[in-house]
Amino acid sequence: MTIQLINAGKRYNKDWIFHHLTYTFSAKKSYAIIGPNGSGKSTLLQVLSSAIQLNDGKSEWFINDNEIPDDKVYKHVALCAPYLEPVEEMTLTEFLEFHQSFKPFLKTINSDTIISEIGLETSKNKRINQFSSGMKQRVKLAQCVFSDTALVLLDEPCTNLDAAGIELYNRLIEQFCKNRTVVVSSNDKTEYSFCNNMLNIMDYKQR
Repeated sequence: MTIQLINAGKRYNKDWIFHHLTYTFSAKKSYAIIGPNGSGKSTLLQVLSSAIQLNDGKSEWFINDNEIPDDKVYKHVALCAPYLEPVEEMTLTEFLEFHQSFKPFLKTINSDTIISEIGLETSKNKRINQFSSGMKQRVKLAQCVFSDTALVLLDEPCTNLDAAGIELYNRLIEQFCKNRTVVVSSNDKTEYSFCNNMLNIMDYKQR
């Protein structure tokens, strides 16, 4: 997926989160949105997902040069973010199968494959509300990375992960996101070390 932002701006009340942002996120490349806490990185990520609308300028999405209407973008986006939680009343298997019903997984991938990949075989039939914070983060990463989408958006993806979890994160990106557009919102280089392109949101604050 290719995303074009043209003179884009987003504000809350009278305060611009970012403004005069013109940038192209090209297909099959990786990007990091960087900046201090509270600078608006997550807001920009939500704009890229088409979850929130701009106040100024415009945003456009394309797959193979075909433009995608704003209200259809969600079909092509997978998002992992701190404010999105799995359904904790479900078991891990139930949640993954529920998720697949509206966001299909990559070809040849099923819930058992995912559970094995993220190292939670012994917990497949446990309710997610019994999981540790690190286990829940593995589940959140899995439902994002293994969704069959052209765009993968990752907001602080290594939150609550230990060293083994961070190693897993990097392996999942390497193995399953090579031919997709990946955008990471973070101020921790550990989370975006694989990205070849950087966008500092502080460069687009209204002066």
